[in-house]
Amino acid sequence: MIIETLSTFPGMYDSVMSSSMMRIAQEKGILDFRTYDLRDWTHDRHRTTDDDPYGGGAGLVMKCEPLFEAYDEICARGPLLSGDWRERDAVQSLGSPDSRESPTGAFGSCGTRFVDDIEFSSEGSQPRAPKPCTIFLAPQGERFCDEIALDLAKEARLLFICGHYEGIDERAYTLADRVISLGDYVLTSGELASMVVIDAVVRKLPGVLGAEDGAITESFSDGLLEYPQYTRPAEFRGMRVPDVLLSGDHGKVAKWRREQSLLRTARLRPDLLADVELSPADRDFLQRLGEEG
Repeated sequence: MIIETLSTFPGMYDSVMSSSMMRIAQEKGILDFRTYDLRDWTHDRHRTTDDDPYGGGAGLVMKCEPLFEAYDEICARGPLLSGDWRERDAVQSLGSPDSRESPTGAFGSCGTRFVDDIEFSSEGSQPRAPKPCTIFLAPQGERFCDEIALDLAKEARLLFICGHYEGIDERAYTLADRVISLGDYVLTSGELASMVVIDAVVRKLPGVLGAEDGAITESFSDGLLEYPQYTRPAEFRGMRVPDVLLSGDHGKVAKWRREQSLLRTARLRPDLLADVELSPADRDFLQRLGEEG
């Protein structure tokens, strides 16, 4: 999968994308991550990306001209591919003698690349990446959830356009395929919100997590909260691991985990149960749970 971000602070991604599963996904060639600096599409000496809002008010609004210019160029040129779109051989390695630093000088140890560091195909040469599914992060968007993460994980290429300051010129939203909100609160920038979405999406990609069923058994994957987890030691400060987990009986362990997921969801997020496909055994367990109070 190719994931690209367009923002005024591309260096914000360096730490997150060079750590843990995001780093591993790139090293395995499953993820090709690239950042673009919106200032590279400005035309004044100050590289201005925002301006005062029409009608007055506090804060600054991101201008639509650089956003549209950047979007058009990113989509039209498309990164050069070598065979399958997952391959990364066509992109210059960061730190190579031929790589060129962007005006910001912000290179990440994770290998994030700015637009100047990417080779693009010429007309009639190798195939380009598909047009990206373009995502804006904004309070008016659809509430992000695991189902949306699964949908996005099916895309070949994602482009996150990240706002900052007071907001984005409303006309820029005509570029969006999806507008996503993390919740009813305000963040400093769209970069922060996009990192959450990117992490949730990338861990859904086959081969990223160590265990084959890692993403399948996580919270929300089946609509329920995940069951409690334990590891060594079996007893600590008077708190003991449930005996069933030490029994070696896989059938009993599976039953216990299912019931614990149902129990935790019923107590902490009962609203989720309405959309869960429950078996007769699940319903019997929940009925007994209700009778016990």
